[in-house]
Amino acid sequence: MSKTETLCEGKSSFITFINLMHKKRLAGVFSCLLFPAIVNRSVSDVCATCHVHATCHQIDGKSVCICNYGFVGNGRTHCQDKDECQIGASKICGNHTLCHNTHGSFYCVCLDGYRASNNNKTFIPNDGTNCTDIDECEESGLCGRNARCVNTEGSYRCYCNDGYKLENGEHFFHPDGNIVSCKEIGCGSPPEMKHGYIVGNYSSLPGSAVHYECKEGFYSNEGKFSYCTANETWEPATLSCKGVDCGIPPSVLNARAASLSGTTYGSEVTYNCNHGYFIASGNRTAVCNAKGQWDGPDLVCKEIDCGKPLLIPHTEMIWDNSSTLWSRVYYQCKEGYYFNGDKNFSECTIDQSWETITYVCKVKEAFNNVVIFNETCLKWRRSVRGTDVEDRYSFHVQGQRWYQKEFFHEMTFNLTTHEKAPEVCFDLQPGTNYSVSISMVALNFSVLISMTTQITDPPFPDVEFVAVEGSAPLLRLRKVEDRNGPISLYQVIVLPLGLQNTFVCGSFAAATFFSTTTDAKGYVAAEFRAKDVADNMSIALGDRHYYGKFYNAPLKLGEEYCVFLRIISEWNKVRTQSCAVWAQIKNLSPALQYMTAVGFGSVAAICLILFLSFSAARSYLHSTVHSPPAALACEAVHLSATMDMAQTGITSSFLETENVSLL
Repeated sequence: MSKTETLCEGKSSFITFINLMHKKRLAGVFSCLLFPAIVNRSVSDVCATCHVHATCHQIDGKSVCICNYGFVGNGRTHCQDKDECQIGASKICGNHTLCHNTHGSFYCVCLDGYRASNNNKTFIPNDGTNCTDIDECEESGLCGRNARCVNTEGSYRCYCNDGYKLENGEHFFHPDGNIVSCKEIGCGSPPEMKHGYIVGNYSSLPGSAVHYECKEGFYSNEGKFSYCTANETWEPATLSCKGVDCGIPPSVLNARAASLSGTTYGSEVTYNCNHGYFIASGNRTAVCNAKGQWDGPDLVCKEIDCGKPLLIPHTEMIWDNSSTLWSRVYYQCKEGYYFNGDKNFSECTIDQSWETITYVCKVKEAFNNVVIFNETCLKWRRSVRGTDVEDRYSFHVQGQRWYQKEFFHEMTFNLTTHEKAPEVCFDLQPGTNYSVSISMVALNFSVLISMTTQITDPPFPDVEFVAVEGSAPLLRLRKVEDRNGPISLYQVIVLPLGLQNTFVCGSFAAATFFSTTTDAKGYVAAEFRAKDVADNMSIALGDRHYYGKFYNAPLKLGEEYCVFLRIISEWNKVRTQSCAVWAQIKNLSPALQYMTAVGFGSVAAICLILFLSFSAARSYLHSTVHSPPAALACEAVHLSATMDMAQTGITSSFLETENVSLL
């Protein structure tokens, strides 16, 4: 290939490009083939003068310098950048765009609120790329609380939800940098009423009303409504709740008010018996109820009476027959005897017993060094009047208990001995104060010794053992006699059945249901003072009541328990106790509970019928006939129903799901 052919072939690509643009490709080719010498000379002359941003092209056999794409000029002396964006962004880039010119080119970007269809930030619209609207509402929470988002072309708007409005009064808003909130239409929450509460439901829309009532223990004779005005504010209610006032507490015979917290609802007044009186029964505290009346008290105060003083042998008693608190009786030895003791008088104490004194009228040399040992025995040293001489002694023993007025223990016997240090033991009852009179027959002399025996374990509880499955039994508590000392307390103890054989009566602490050891070692479900226990009284396990300071907790379904009854005696700083297994409970189930509920519902229906019947009869015959109160008839039905259910084995299971009391 010649140099000319090579040059022609090399330029053919430029000529071809130009001819394609002017649709003269064939003519250019033929020109190159026909005139190789001319082309070669023109290329070397013209193309050397093209601008740096221009390209030499062959057009109609001539060399022409043409500025490159994106530049305009003569192609030889200058080719400057062409600003494509000057014809308008919408024309060159499309709608919703911005056009950015660059050196020799340009690029397009979408306006805010739009995105390119090719998902690029910039584009040149030679591939069909356009800008489409962005749905800003796809982002949750864009408009904030109580508002909804509505998409618009290239943007969005926020509108308040139904029942709300903008604080500035506008219909819609745009949250960009603005703190705007939708306020609920209406008056909002109604005002609180001191000592009052809102009855039923209410609306906060204008024109709505709120109904108030006073709480228990308060009253009002004024308006009880507050209205939501057109200005969306609550009109103040004129309701003013005032506390009820029970006035001056009632007087109690032989008692005085020790403390008074006030006279309004819930206030309490506590009474104490007057000096020289003791609480025989009843409650010391009265409470002001919601009706403005004092509930209770039923306190009964009786005068302390110690009865007749103890007789002391060989003494003369000086007494004015007064046995009230701090009354005194004086003693003096009879002629031929002399005093040997701590004091010569005894006083009636607050325990309703005469003070124990050591007062002995002795005959000289009759007794020496009388000593008490082993609590129930005496020993002394005889004044021997001759070898192997026997002395005869007469014993008169009297025992009394301040806590058991009807108790009186008396015995007499004689003892003949020639020992120098005689000893004698008495068959004394526990928990008793004794007066032992020892008389020496030969010398006609007596000595009085005071002895006190400690209490022993109380009698074992008299219980009827019950073993049940599925329900908690109704237990019957029987009182025991104060044989071994004063009975102070009765306790009902609930233990897991597995601990029955390891239970030690005296070692079990009085654990409440809420103590940390409850689940592992059981708890005391109830405690009764002995004086408050009625014979054969009923006890229902798990009724959720407090007995003493102990909570009778509901039993758990499916658990197994054993129940102990513990009797406690406390006297003279000594505490003893006795226990007995009362019941075993297995596989607790709530099934029988509902049977009991039906039973009580029947009793309630019968009570209502009887009440209406007695009321009608009383209204008709009130001038001549006094009908028994319906309440008594209802109580009779209740007792009968209770006995019937007890006989048929229908007892209530006090479990975690119910709160039914059989007491």
